[in-house]
Amino acid sequence: MDLHVILEGVIPVDKRTILVIEDSPTDEALLLRALKKCGIRNPIVTVKDGLEAIQYLFAFGRYEFRDPADAPAVVLIDLNVPKVEGLDVLRRMRADYRTKLTPAVIFTSSIEEQDLINGYSLGANSYVRKPTDFSTFAKTVEQLMTYWVTLNEPPPPGETIWAHHFDPRKKPA
Repeated sequence: MDLHVILEGVIPVDKRTILVIEDSPTDEALLLRALKKCGIRNPIVTVKDGLEAIQYLFAFGRYEFRDPADAPAVVLIDLNVPKVEGLDVLRRMRADYRTKLTPAVIFTSSIEEQDLINGYSLGANSYVRKPTDFSTFAKTVEQLMTYWVTLNEPPPPGETIWAHHFDPRKKPA
């Protein structure tokens, strides 16, 4: 059976958005080039800072008309972004039942061991250091996307079974 077979209510793998949180125009261009090179057809949303990422994820501000139930296939998080740092975006994602299960990959240039520890402590699914040469960078992006967009089984859409753990207004059934 083809991986792209659509089950009722499930977004096909090549239609799920990839959210990229990246403030460097150079790194963004390299990433987009690498995604194109490896044949990724998914919609790509790039945001320049953590505040815009939060607005996208929770559908407010300039993204108020976006369907928040349409969760990204994966969120690539650069740590050192303006307004709200990458680790704080991850913290917000993991604190809210709507994004708690959304795959989050820290994709950063940081070589600080504390960033690695903090990333995993806050619930990152993966921590990948950006390679410095394009060939290795492109291969790394291809491997990441093959896993997160094609192989990984995403959480069910609209999963709220654990909502009562994150929203004090909701009581367990």
